[in-house]
Amino acid sequence: MLCSYRRKKAAAALRVFIYSSESAISQTKAFLQELKTFELPLVKTKAVIDANVREKENFNELNDEINRKIVEAQDDIEDLKRQLEESKVERKHKEECETIRKLIAAQQPRYETQKLINELEKEIAALEAENTASSRTLELRKKQFALLLHVVDELQNTIEEEQKSMVEEMRMAMYENKNIVEDVAGSSEAMAID
Repeated sequence: MLCSYRRKKAAAALRVFIYSSESAISQTKAFLQELKTFELPLVKTKAVIDANVREKENFNELNDEINRKIVEAQDDIEDLKRQLEESKVERKHKEECETIRKLIAAQQPRYETQKLINELEKEIAALEAENTASSRTLELRKKQFALLLHVVDELQNTIEEEQKSMVEEMRMAMYENKNIVEDVAGSSEAMAID
């Protein structure tokens, strides 16, 4: 009996196994079928992920390109600012040159200015000659005036000496006349006494 029980058990196990095997095979087929249904979305998801990765790489490249262009634009702006400043300075210089050109254009031509300078130099030379002549004449007049003053001083001295000498002569003559008058009066008295 033991054998038959074992046999029954083995037959039952075999049946369960066969049933299980068939069931497992059908479950495996169902699982594989289900797995195939999941595989397509997984492939699609992987394709989306790969596309997203590529898109992100493209975005990063585009971002790098934009940043590079921003830096280039900033450099260009700085260059343009520098060029603008240089242009302003150049324009200022041109305006100054134009102002100077207008001032020069407003002046007489060089040959007329040179002619005027030559005339003024001749006039200056004539005035200097006249000044020199006037200075010589003035020196001569000073010397003549000094000589005249000296002559006048000498004449005054001579006149004073002559006046003194005339006064002295007159005094002497008066003294002599007085003496003569006294002598005459004394002789008259003596003659009268006699």
